[in-house]
Amino acid sequence: MDAIKEEALEQLGFFLKPAELFHQIAERGKAETNNFILEDLANILTNIEQSTMGSDSEDDFNKLFEDLDLTSTKLGRTEAAKNEIITKVLSHLDAIDFELQNTEADVLGDAYEYLIGQFASGAGKKAGEFYTPQQVSTILAKIVTTGKTKIKSAYDPTCGSGSLLLRLQKEVEVANFYGQELNRTTYNLARMNMIMHGVHYKRFDIRQDDTLEHPQHIDQRFEAIVANPPFSALWSASPLFMSDDRFSQYGKLAPSSKADFAFVQHMIHHLAENGTMAVVVPHGVLFRGGAEGHIRQYLIEDRNYLDAVIGLPANIFYGTSIPTCMLVLKKCRENPNDVLFIDASQHFEKAKNQNYLRDSDVEKIVNTYRHRSEEPKYSHKALLGDIRANEYNLNIPRYVDTFEAEDTIDINALAAQLKSLDLEMAETDKTIADFCKELNISTPF
Repeated sequence: MDAIKEEALEQLGFFLKPAELFHQIAERGKAETNNFILEDLANILTNIEQSTMGSDSEDDFNKLFEDLDLTSTKLGRTEAAKNEIITKVLSHLDAIDFELQNTEADVLGDAYEYLIGQFASGAGKKAGEFYTPQQVSTILAKIVTTGKTKIKSAYDPTCGSGSLLLRLQKEVEVANFYGQELNRTTYNLARMNMIMHGVHYKRFDIRQDDTLEHPQHIDQRFEAIVANPPFSALWSASPLFMSDDRFSQYGKLAPSSKADFAFVQHMIHHLAENGTMAVVVPHGVLFRGGAEGHIRQYLIEDRNYLDAVIGLPANIFYGTSIPTCMLVLKKCRENPNDVLFIDASQHFEKAKNQNYLRDSDVEKIVNTYRHRSEEPKYSHKALLGDIRANEYNLNIPRYVDTFEAEDTIDINALAAQLKSLDLEMAETDKTIADFCKELNISTPF
């Protein structure tokens, strides 16, 4: 047994006794008698965490299930009712073929991701804090993996449920995942998401803390960085940060009322020389002045890190309808003389409650970025001199002309048409008057 436990801890990161396996508990719940499993289930979850104590996986499983409340009245009013609903859930899950022998399939991980997405879509305003719509995740992943088949390290400083990081491994082979998340419950979601998708505990390092105030991977550099930070969040903007390597070279800090550029600066600090980062930000980042304008100018003029600006449709994120965009940055750009602007704001499908990007919309954005192609009313490569002339204002309409000229109106033809209508109306009025006279009634005019 000790040898099996040691092997399980090495391969899985945790250990369970045969009687504690999922199928055994599901079968017990379906039994005619002695089928109360809530207490056993709670003990098993505790045993999973305790089995990792003193092992390399301890940090990854520590308090992993602390948000799972099997005593919640949301499961049922009585203990029997709670037990019944949990038994039904376990029974349905036990009947699923997870195709564990198929290395190409990830039924369990994809199902978990689907449930997170469904919860996000119905969870209201706060949902955007932990889940990024799949189509947006795909764009970010495809952009930062352009030209690569393997990535040594991927990082998300505001990783939420970890969906952005996991999307990367659908594009390329990723050796190691790193992330940080402020919300404790969401941090647990991210760790579970990694485990559910079969990411070995040694391959991910997810930390829980405030990324800007208390960065956990400060000395590390990453080959791919993706993020969807909270839009215009508050942060301390403490003067002490002027001696922080992440911000000191810029000369100014992002305003305390809008941390957008603070997150961008943090990500740039962690970006490897051969890496690419893509971040979702609100449109205000493109043109707001003050300290943000100063930081924007430094990134473009002094560092020349900005590679592309991609405008997205409004109302595609859960909980907010504001228009957003993506910034793509590299420390070593292959095209240092221009910045690619893409206006994809009008390319989407309308749904009942929000808009969404179709597969064709995603493909168009990615292909345009990868080939740096120009298309009227959609994309344009702006020379650095043009951006300088616009005082580093990156508002997309300044570079991508989407103006639609209205059809010219022939005034003479319109006048002739109106005159013809007048004649027709006069003829109609005369006909009506004749009918009224025959019927010996008064005319309506």
